[in-house]
Amino acid sequence: MEEILKVNNISKRYEDITVFEKMNLSVKKGEVVVIVGPSGCGKSTFLRCLNALEDIQEGEIILDGKTVSADQKDIVELRERVGMVFQSYELFPHLTVLQNLMLAPVKVKKRNKKEVEKEALEFLERVGLLSKKDNYPRQLSGGQKQRVAIVRALIMHPEILLLDEITAALDPEMVKEVLDVVLSLAKEGRTMLIVTHEMQFARAVADRMIFIDEGRIVEEGSAEEFFERPKTERLRKFLQTFSYELKDA
Repeated sequence: MEEILKVNNISKRYEDITVFEKMNLSVKKGEVVVIVGPSGCGKSTFLRCLNALEDIQEGEIILDGKTVSADQKDIVELRERVGMVFQSYELFPHLTVLQNLMLAPVKVKKRNKKEVEKEALEFLERVGLLSKKDNYPRQLSGGQKQRVAIVRALIMHPEILLLDEITAALDPEMVKEVLDVVLSLAKEGRTMLIVTHEMQFARAVADRMIFIDEGRIVEEGSAEEFFERPKTERLRKFLQTFSYELKDA
């Protein structure tokens, strides 16, 4: 598989606080990379840096062989190619589900309205929400809102999908319906980077696991190695206590 994303020595600081330092990562096309770690270790911020929602102080992000500069044109292109789904849904409350989905492809990508609508309805059917197309976000459950948020990212045809703690705000019974959608995307060969505390899900979906602690990558490996044969004492400790973790701030 060819490399689609490379991160070279990136560092993130807020004045005198270092979130992470000299982080390196390479992601292949079609690979699912799951990032775990204790709350406050920098994993969500790391994901946001990959989408230029946070700036970096050092290093470089290379997408498909091209270094992403701080130039606005580069950032717009990056966000078109690297989609992101947040734990808080970020749906527009005054728009229906269908209008939420159609807004960016029509306004930003200038795509044909009828073509976008057809695609949006197909996606909604696939995630079991076709009957909710004319509903407003307030009329949906948390799990339904999150499935709409995933579809909204997919309809922009991103090459990489970033998923940041997408089940953290959900009631336990709603978690499965969202994770099932992500599992089906993984089976299709979508390139995804996922930050999660759902360890069972992580094990099922990941091609590669990454453990971040105190702003650095402590350990990485296949899901089987990671869960069955952790190499570091720090990861062993984390895996024993992850069920008590608070959601990432």
